[in-house]
Amino acid sequence: MTPGSNIPLSAVRVAVDVAAPVRLDVSGLLLTADGKVRSDDDFIFYNQPAGPGVTYRSGGGTAPDAIIVDTAAVPPGIEKIVVTASPDAAGQTFQGIEPTATVRNADDGTALATFTPPRLGAETALVVIEIYLRNGAWKARAVGQGYANGLAGIATDFGVSVDEEPAAAAAAPAAPPAAAAPAAADPRVAAPPMPSTPPAAASAAPAAPGAGKINLDKGRVSLQKNQTVSLVKGGRPLLSQVKMGLGWEPAFRGKDIDLDASVIAYGPSRNHLDSCYFGKLSILNGSVKHSGDNLTGEGAGDDEVIVVDLGRLPAEATGLVFTVNSFSGQKFTEVAKAYCRLIDAMTGEELVRFDLTNAEPQTGVMMAKLIRQFSGEWEMTALGEFVKSRTVRGMVKPAAQAL
Repeated sequence: MTPGSNIPLSAVRVAVDVAAPVRLDVSGLLLTADGKVRSDDDFIFYNQPAGPGVTYRSGGGTAPDAIIVDTAAVPPGIEKIVVTASPDAAGQTFQGIEPTATVRNADDGTALATFTPPRLGAETALVVIEIYLRNGAWKARAVGQGYANGLAGIATDFGVSVDEEPAAAAAAPAAPPAAAAPAAADPRVAAPPMPSTPPAAASAAPAAPGAGKINLDKGRVSLQKNQTVSLVKGGRPLLSQVKMGLGWEPAFRGKDIDLDASVIAYGPSRNHLDSCYFGKLSILNGSVKHSGDNLTGEGAGDDEVIVVDLGRLPAEATGLVFTVNSFSGQKFTEVAKAYCRLIDAMTGEELVRFDLTNAEPQTGVMMAKLIRQFSGEWEMTALGEFVKSRTVRGMVKPAAQAL
């Protein structure tokens, strides 16, 4: 998603998690038509984790925190739930952090949309995503509005009474108060405390799948499911012509596996532009080309290759989803070592690799997506989402939801 864009929600219960290379505090506020909370009870965070239709879920320091919205349980009069994020460490800004919000089906974890706010700097808190009601239907909108005075600034802006706690440790620098304290008789909601350093357990734990965003400065990247890599190196965009190689092997010797790799192109509103597959080897004026069909999956190396000239893609093409289908109906539980890898088409250097470690008895899988960012750069996200579909045509709708 890009700032201001919106999508209809295909699930009644959605979870919005916000991932970054550092620990974030994620919160939710229930707002009425005037853009304010009804009371401090409508501010949902880790010290107040449940409200009407909205709950906070901790990632435990090794996974992103999330706000879960049950749209069927949101009370009348609430028209919007805003999801906010702020760095856990005191005084830390979003400079260089690049948080990514993912809107998911809360019941099965399916990703419905992702959003990375562009060009962040001195902001210490963000309104990242809003879940809102429009004409009787619930939608999600990418916001990315920044605040320089932390979570307290967001809370007070939406009508929450905030008392910031003094630092518990004497050595920790005292944070300046966000606002004058209201009268003692008024209700209070303490803003989430911000320790001077992240908890040791969080910093020592390995990154969870989908946590944070990485780049190619240190060379080849091996992605986990839901992780994102920015296709830049040293701050400079890579050569625009890339190859997506997809490969697989039969799980049982002597058995051929006929899978078909495809790429589906979308516009900024997740509108389907075209699909490139074995039956249509070139789309979008030749900027996307397919190597042709592999009928067995035998042999080392990539089974099928799709060449994408990112520099020649038309401006309306903002998202590409790479898929694999079993036209013959064989399930992915009969497949071994399925992977996709992004290659520099000019040098042959492998840039990014994603190995599909778990299989499901389905006939289609969304392997990865390439998304054009607001800045013009491209990012690749590993998906690994299985779908019941033997053809690329059946992948168009679920792939659009994965953007």
